Amino acid sequence: MRLSALPAFEDNYVWVLDEGHGALVVDPGDATPVLAAAAEGLAPAAVLVTHHHADHCGGVPALLERFPGLPVFAPEDARIALDCEHVGDGARLRLAGMDVEVLAVPGHTRSHLAFRTGDVLFCGDALFSLGCGRMFEGTPAQMHASLRRLAALPGHTRICCGHEYTLANAAFALAVEPDNPALARRRDEAAALRRAGRSTLPARLEDELACNPFLRCDVPAVRAAAERRLGRPPEDAVEVFAVLRAWKDGFGA
Repeated sequence: MRLSALPAFEDNYVWVLDEGHGALVVDPGDATPVLAAAAEGLAPAAVLVTHHHADHCGGVPALLERFPGLPVFAPEDARIALDCEHVGDGARLRLAGMDVEVLAVPGHTRSHLAFRTGDVLFCGDALFSLGCGRMFEGTPAQMHASLRRLAALPGHTRICCGHEYTLANAAFALAVEPDNPALARRRDEAAALRRAGRSTLPARLEDELACNPFLRCDVPAVRAAAERRLGRPPEDAVEVFAVLRAWKDGFGA
């Protein structure tokens, strides 16, 4: 299995997974890195789109021009004006020799999907390493439920998200949990990888469960941080999540 993160734009990744029967291409906001890889032998077999934002699907038309008939799978959303097959929660696809499960994870957008095959999770902008996506269309309850769904996957799951945000997310996570040693280690590891010009991804879910505050809304230290922001005890984990997300939205601004 070859899993690659192709850099695009300022901090996006186009993910490519190839088990020897053609490649799955995930969230090609820009076709350029995919076409460059194709010139070196990459053979796209299908495209998966997690949500409608242009930096995740804007390169699809150019790929279809280069590879006519290339199947594209995307959420049911009128804003995705592509020649594609719309899929939804629970769909199971057989693509390039791989079984792919479709998971609905609304919150960042109302129709956001994640795709899972084996121990690989393509989660777009729902879950980031040490963070999560902004809620452009969903509610805190929706987003928290989506993250809990992803958090319930096996710990060895590899988290393949859409952006290189790990270090920025680490700064916020340490503001929430400054005494978390696993988080400090993850921050140091990520910093070393970036200094070496390497990606911090994929992350492992078991590490995110130990470090990512948005997956730790029931942990006493995270709940206490939310309580300090609120000036009172939060009612439940959803309110903890809502406080964290609002705090992160203005963090460092």
